[in-house]
Amino acid sequence: MRLEFDGKQQVYGHHLTVPLSPLIPDYGESVPSADGEYDDSNLIVHGDNLRALKALMPRYAGRVKCVFIDPPYNTGNEGWVYNDNVNSPLMRKWLEDNKPVDGEDMDRHDKWACMMWPRLQLLRELLSDDGIIFVTIDDNEQHYLRVLLDEIFGETIFIACLPTVMNLKGNNDEFGFAGTHEYTLCWAKDKSLAEIGEFQLDDEELEDWQEDEFGYYKQGANLKATGVNAPRQKRPNLYFPVFVGQNDEIFIVDDESLVPENCVPVFPITGDQQMSWRWSKEKFIKDSHDVIVSKTNSGIGLYKKQRPSIGDLPSRKPKSLMYKPEYSSGNGTAEMKSIFGEKTYNYPKPTRLIMDLIYLGANEDSVILDSFAGSGTTAHAVLALNEELGGNRKFILVECEDYADRITAERVRRVISGVPGARNARLRDGYGGSFTFCTLGEPLSVSSMLSGESLPSFRDMAVWAYHTATGKAVDPSEIDDSGDGPFYRDGERSFWLLYEPDVEWLRSPASALSEAFADRVAESGGSSVVFASHKHVPQRRLSDMGIVFCQLPYGEVV
Repeated sequence: MRLEFDGKQQVYGHHLTVPLSPLIPDYGESVPSADGEYDDSNLIVHGDNLRALKALMPRYAGRVKCVFIDPPYNTGNEGWVYNDNVNSPLMRKWLEDNKPVDGEDMDRHDKWACMMWPRLQLLRELLSDDGIIFVTIDDNEQHYLRVLLDEIFGETIFIACLPTVMNLKGNNDEFGFAGTHEYTLCWAKDKSLAEIGEFQLDDEELEDWQEDEFGYYKQGANLKATGVNAPRQKRPNLYFPVFVGQNDEIFIVDDESLVPENCVPVFPITGDQQMSWRWSKEKFIKDSHDVIVSKTNSGIGLYKKQRPSIGDLPSRKPKSLMYKPEYSSGNGTAEMKSIFGEKTYNYPKPTRLIMDLIYLGANEDSVILDSFAGSGTTAHAVLALNEELGGNRKFILVECEDYADRITAERVRRVISGVPGARNARLRDGYGGSFTFCTLGEPLSVSSMLSGESLPSFRDMAVWAYHTATGKAVDPSEIDDSGDGPFYRDGERSFWLLYEPDVEWLRSPASALSEAFADRVAESGGSSVVFASHKHVPQRRLSDMGIVFCQLPYGEVV
């Protein structure tokens, strides 16, 4: 099935015409690692996400394992702006000078599809062959998005449409039904290679399912720890009183004078031996709603509620209904208030939802990309998942709005360094990590190079040139920038670059592919690709020498 929409003809190949732009590091807004180095494998990019996706191609094409995006839902209330520079007079007239798209715009669904089409095309190119993409959406565009993804990725590699419960109480503003969910659409780049991670169930034997306001649960293990490592002397920080009220509410306090009257202290004691709790104080406070209080003649016991990991009931595979209390949109807002001390962003996604999606769609050393970064939840989720499960997952965020620094990147800075007063002990201490904050430079062009407006380094130019010629990505650390030989070898083929980031040099005869340089390349053996601003050797002669000439900065597909 194909989706027809106004403007499709103009944007159909638009992703191919977007010029390459350099990523300009801003180290003053970045966070270095503990040894003072800046980590350019974690990136936050401020700039138009279409240009940014193209800028990422030379290094990341085919290397991103998991994409998560939360694009505009096109409810008519966002006032989002279509700002792609599509070179068509009819398209420009139709866009009416990029005025914000709102609920009165009768073409807003077409403009939304025009905005998404080239971005989804580039995201597909960035995905690795075993990559997974997750896209959140609501009913306004869900049906259009499904057909767009079918056309771009292929109907046969669709994985799932996952209703995702974000508001268990329901939105009573909606007509007829109180809306409780959105959707998370999931596609693979190649379904035969993709894997959706399984998760482990607890080993305890569980009784019948019950249900409370947070969903289904069963009684799980006693919260008193057992085994040789459970005595108090081995885990002294996990021996403390949990105060239980008359209505089974629990309290954790450092000052017992703050405990309400008629509360009973419960310690992890077995017989006459002092033991320890399975949970820390912080976890008791955070997950108090998941504690079952059992009062018997022999005393008070505390048990955990065994809840489903992902979905409405436990399973080793994630269920197609995404539900957890932690997925509530209110949790996303509460997290932002905890980090910033006030409400700074509308409708942020909750961290646990994205953590679970990344867990399912990526490996412990994967690159995760979010090109509609918003409040920065995806980077938070990556860092939290590394802390919780181990691993070295990397994030790339792209945000075009002016809050990219003061909200998106600032959240990540605080999550790295620690948030004083946070209820989560790990967040309070900080997850650690680093990132490089970047902006987008002027698009690469011959005119801008010769004028000196945009002169990337030799290494950056080599990375872009290689990608332009081959469609593949190369790590900048693998580039030989000495200038003594090819900057990269791909099997039997070598790649050469005649370039210096100097205007006068680029205007001089030295920047041209000469007979002498061509002879030197030919002597290296095999086939070769030479990038230069111009050449003084006929193409027939170069072909006889096994050399393909590519004019900077575009190159030719070889």
